[in-house]
Amino acid sequence: MAWMAVLALWLPSAIALEPSIIGFTPDGFRIPQADYAFSFPSDHGSHPEYKVEWWYITGHLKSGAGKSYGFQATFFRFALGAQRENNTPFFPEITSPDFGYDQLYMAHMAVSDCSAKTFFHEERINRGGWDAWSQPSELNVQNGNWSLNASGDSKESADPDMRLRFTVLSDLTLELELIPTKPRVIFGDRGVSVKGPAASARSYYITYPRLRVSGTLTASGTSEAISGEAWMDHEISSSQLSPEQAGWNWAGIQLNDGREIMVYVMRTRDGEADPWSTMAWIDRDGGVRHVGADDFSWHTEGDWRSSKTGIVYPIHARIESLDPETGEPVTLRLEPAFEAQELTGKVGGIAYWEGACRVRNASGAAIGRAYMELAGFDNRRDSLGSLR
Repeated sequence: MAWMAVLALWLPSAIALEPSIIGFTPDGFRIPQADYAFSFPSDHGSHPEYKVEWWYITGHLKSGAGKSYGFQATFFRFALGAQRENNTPFFPEITSPDFGYDQLYMAHMAVSDCSAKTFFHEERINRGGWDAWSQPSELNVQNGNWSLNASGDSKESADPDMRLRFTVLSDLTLELELIPTKPRVIFGDRGVSVKGPAASARSYYITYPRLRVSGTLTASGTSEAISGEAWMDHEISSSQLSPEQAGWNWAGIQLNDGREIMVYVMRTRDGEADPWSTMAWIDRDGGVRHVGADDFSWHTEGDWRSSKTGIVYPIHARIESLDPETGEPVTLRLEPAFEAQELTGKVGGIAYWEGACRVRNASGAAIGRAYMELAGFDNRRDSLGSLR
């Protein structure tokens, strides 16, 4: 759900639509509908009839020397709309059809060197046709020298292997192969993930909760083999945020017992958890059980203030619910690998915290790994010690 950190800038708030136009936004983009007939591998590609989508991968890696890393790679596509009401382009100075003015591509890349407690990140934005694109028929996304593609002979598979390549400034290069080891899941009711009461506040939310990763990391001209596990989201939407929503806490959790959890709390402006918040447990076979906002809680156990932006983030979290396998209470403590994992918003203007975490149970035993995202905070910090 790293997507949300830029939506407030690029998308209007969700708009309540009349039933007669419930399938489209006022500017003519489609709204996700229940019981959509997904077709893979083509639905891994781009959907330009929707206003925004993103491909998001996070993972935890180790080198042969035992060094630990986390990484985030997010590719965004934003449809600007090819025409204004007066039938002129959004960018009238551009006349070449090869220079796109209808699609904008943003991307965020980050690497957490958990052993050295050092964070590297880079953000960029390009117009479609200017060294950036996404293909509608297959997984093929590019932004400069950053790319995510279905790979080799698996391109025609419904669950293809993937290749991810990116640099972070002149510091690092990662070249990774990602292979799904569990079935893809689609979150939400009847194939739609609903984020609020407005008709447009929804997405198609496709996830590979566990991928095997191998590849190389190159720093200062020296390459080392790395391997580990990753999580991938692909979301398709046209508008998700409601006016009363101020921000969000999200986590993708991989438990050591072979299960995964996706959980998010949509925070309201008065400091409460929005009732559209949700938690989803993924069992060992890929089955999904959703838990409503009344049946889990997200508590803050410690803050960190960024020296770069001044923003205070609640980076130590405790999530409580019932284990769907046993029916017993469960506590999940998210403990950052280190504190300074903030993307500062140099491109796009919105800073957020996105970082590698360890997961511990109530007694402190390590039970898994996670990536956590915290967005919509400012230096006044909402009083959100507990969210339920």
